[in-house]
Amino acid sequence: MFTGIIQAVGQISATEARGGDVRLHIRTGKLDLSDVLPGDSIAVSGVCLTAVDLPGDGFAADVSRETLSLTTLGSLAEGSPVNLEKALTLSTRLGGHLVSGHVDGIGRVAERHDDARSVRFSIDAPDALARYIAHKGSICVDGTSLTVNAVTGARFELNIVPHTLAETIMDTYGPGTSVNLEVDLIARYLERLILGEAAAKANAGGVTEELLRRSGFLS
Repeated sequence: MFTGIIQAVGQISATEARGGDVRLHIRTGKLDLSDVLPGDSIAVSGVCLTAVDLPGDGFAADVSRETLSLTTLGSLAEGSPVNLEKALTLSTRLGGHLVSGHVDGIGRVAERHDDARSVRFSIDAPDALARYIAHKGSICVDGTSLTVNAVTGARFELNIVPHTLAETIMDTYGPGTSVNLEVDLIARYLERLILGEAAAKANAGGVTEELLRRSGFLS
């Protein structure tokens, strides 16, 4: 688990093809690795990876074909910047929100414009994720915990303050940039709970107006 508070910006130092998947080598910059051991988890632009080697200036992690297909990691090249966060502990300040490091989909930056000292981004999420994105709710973008400022359909807006721009990779974003998205855990579990007994059925589908009516949520 993670908090979505980025601890350092790292850089891909090498990508190594291995039998159909990839081993990423990542320089971690200012990230303190003194308490990290092989087998520990580190979020790389929102993707939970397992450190398999710690050469001193960073770590290496294996990325499966599924992860490559469902995230932006497959498009990273040598020199690409990445957000980094070590797994939280029971004594960690929860400054963001609970983040699993399991990406739900890839979004794309639609617009970017300055707003005083902040920058506003509009991001298009996959249609299937729209129901989990709420005004003033939380969303994780490339591992960064952020508040949704507005939402219309599957497009949502973010207001990014100068500190976040300086401490993450968000200042590199422009129209067309692909980003990893993870929706709020609470929203996903709430949907499953509302399904009730229907959740056990293979063709349960999602929450519908008819289901809410039958369950007593609507009159």
